Amino acid sequence: MSLALLLGCFWVLAAAMVALLPMRMQYIPGVALLAAAPLLIGVIWWDHGWFWGGFALFGFLSMFRNPLRYLWARLNGGPKWRPDDKG
Repeated sequence: MSLALLLGCFWVLAAAMVALLPMRMQYIPGVALLAAAPLLIGVIWWDHGWFWGGFALFGFLSMFRNPLRYLWARLNGGPKWRPDDKG
């Protein structure tokens, strides 16, 4: 297994461990994982091609869908969306 895929596996385990933390303790490690993900996905894409890179991107978008929706709303000047909001 290549170093990129091994680091990707460790990233997934770290993200799962952060998800088990109480919400107030998730922010700092969650931001670090969110910032590291594009670089890691790019390396996987470069080393292993579009299939594995797309698989990594899909996993990232699946795990961080709520923070990414919130950031998208903040960047576009729309109403601030939070995961506990209905609708």
